[in-house]
Amino acid sequence: MSKPPMDHRNTAPPSLAIIGDVAVDLVLGPVDGWPAIGTETIMRRSELRAGGSGGNTALAMRHLGAPCRLLSQVGADTFGGWLAGEFSGIDAQLGVAQAATTVSTGVIHTCGERTFFTTRGHLEEQSWAQIRPLVGAAPTPGSIALLTGAFLLPKMRDAYGQVIDDLAELGYQIAIDTGWPPEGWTPAIRAATLGWLSRCDHILLNEIEVTGLAETDDLDTALRRLTPLLRPEAVLVAKTGAKGAVAHYGGARFAAAAPQVEVFDTIGAGDSFNAGYLAARLSGLGIQDALAGGCRAASAIINHFPRRAIAPGQLADLVAPAHAGRN
Repeated sequence: MSKPPMDHRNTAPPSLAIIGDVAVDLVLGPVDGWPAIGTETIMRRSELRAGGSGGNTALAMRHLGAPCRLLSQVGADTFGGWLAGEFSGIDAQLGVAQAATTVSTGVIHTCGERTFFTTRGHLEEQSWAQIRPLVGAAPTPGSIALLTGAFLLPKMRDAYGQVIDDLAELGYQIAIDTGWPPEGWTPAIRAATLGWLSRCDHILLNEIEVTGLAETDDLDTALRRLTPLLRPEAVLVAKTGAKGAVAHYGGARFAAAAPQVEVFDTIGAGDSFNAGYLAARLSGLGIQDALAGGCRAASAIINHFPRRAIAPGQLADLVAPAHAGRN
């Protein structure tokens, strides 16, 4: 689907619309090993906060002082009301699904690994039919719609082809972060995912998602396999955790290292990267600067605990390098 031409008379900056998952996250730890059944363990730290990939990205945009819209749903319970209130200062349009709010408990282990316990809930009820009326035309050329949490939103996922068609028709560039499919990269899941990615402009996956999708253990091989399956103008990004991020675009490879920080939990690091990368691209920066901005944003955000203490705009300087360029 072709996109409308750039209108150079419109001087308003392009904007970001986040369409995906929000949920409640309870993060606690650290724990050494795993407790025996029937015992009680005292945790040194805990934080109850808004989460979900879409929610984390919207909050990271607020930390960066970058405006965005968040289009999602919450559950019809006390947690749902609390969750909606956590997005103050963000243009959040959150419908109410007639289900309990999805809650994820993340237990942080001293070895650095994490264990998650997540409830079934409102994410399983969210559909494109409910979200579509909230999405208007792209307000300015170059605006981006970010799709998150495909594999946690079964009703949305069933309509993903239509979602992408509608957003392209509305004039958005499309960014996507699918997450990891709980059932693994089956042939059917791989085929469906490649169908989505082939129509997107910014593909934002982590290293194991890229290698799993490409059926190889080597990241560079995976990037080379996937790139020909994408639009010629698409950017394929692989987030590589503490190492940083790499990208393929136009036959070239880009890489950025992540600042080394000491963290309690890395939950939402990839979502924070997405915010930094997309905020940089929306401000006109090229791929190299955007990768670096995404790495800086992720490292800075996961370095804060509790994250709710980060003030709006506190990290705004992280996506504005001294020498900005386009590519």
